[in-house]
Amino acid sequence: MKLTVELKENSYPIYIENGILKHAASYISQVFSGRRVMIISDDQVYPLYGEALKGTLSSFECHTLILPHGEQTKNFQTLPRVYSALLEAKISRSDLVIALGGGVIGDLAGFAAATFLRGVRLVQIPTSLLAQVDSSVGGKTAVDLPQGKNLVGAFYHPKLVLIDPDVLNTLPERFIHDGMGEVIKYGCIKDSSLFETLKKHRSFESLKSELASVICRCIDIKRMVVEKDQFDTGERMLLNFGHTLAHTIEQYFHYGRESHGEAVAIGMYQITRLAEEKGLTPAGRGDSIREVLEAYGLPCACNVALPELTAAIGFDKKNLNNHLNVVLLHEIGDSYVYPTDAGFFDGDFSV
Repeated sequence: MKLTVELKENSYPIYIENGILKHAASYISQVFSGRRVMIISDDQVYPLYGEALKGTLSSFECHTLILPHGEQTKNFQTLPRVYSALLEAKISRSDLVIALGGGVIGDLAGFAAATFLRGVRLVQIPTSLLAQVDSSVGGKTAVDLPQGKNLVGAFYHPKLVLIDPDVLNTLPERFIHDGMGEVIKYGCIKDSSLFETLKKHRSFESLKSELASVICRCIDIKRMVVEKDQFDTGERMLLNFGHTLAHTIEQYFHYGRESHGEAVAIGMYQITRLAEEKGLTPAGRGDSIREVLEAYGLPCACNVALPELTAAIGFDKKNLNNHLNVVLLHEIGDSYVYPTDAGFFDGDFSV
């Protein structure tokens, strides 16, 4: 399956195919004719797929940088190590960075590629479900600050995205659940039929027979949204459903307890519950979301008092001049942006 993100000079193809990693070089050669390649990966993914990828790139001078896995790596302090590796490999603006990993590696390597020498070509090869359905597409790159997630970043589109659903067979179960948080998000915001498909299967194992098409549908939704709103000022905000609370939950636990997808799951359910109480979403939609989240092993609560979480919302990128845009649902599959402020989250109860 092939999709193309149409952004004029920033357009790029996305290929989704079982076993495509074995043929990565032939796809990369279509968008890159330079000499040097830097593969940036982590210590969990590289032992599984790094050497195989490097083997397919034998016609290039291939270098590697292997970083510790986990969100804690995606910080400002890691960047000098990445830049030093690029300098030591003599990577120039005519060379290529390949991000081989999940969302952390994709975001970090993407930001490094965007800023090193004011921009080096980038290819995304996402190896987690979350990265395959969401973070590898759309051009958002970033690192975290102590005050919040993704606060330093850039819009920088790859030249190519290669998605191999086969690599998910080695993904730990928790990170399958993590990715399903974003899959469910797409059903909530744009596609009630996708939501019903997820509801019908009720487990990732059952969903496997339709996995490639589910990944393709999620990416296609994101592609359409990004084409209309490349820089996240309008419709693209819909992709942030559940994320305002999710980012505060991740930060509250110092990125060490809930994964991103788990935090998004909590955020989607809890903000829908809040919206129902305020009459902004019809009753019962939260229960529908909770049913699907629980079917795929995702949490609906983190059991933290809301006032303890809301201080971090002041640093959220969606909080502009004390005007906060939150994403709510008219119905499952029909979302909208609701302008408010941090007071939307006032309340003395646990999330």
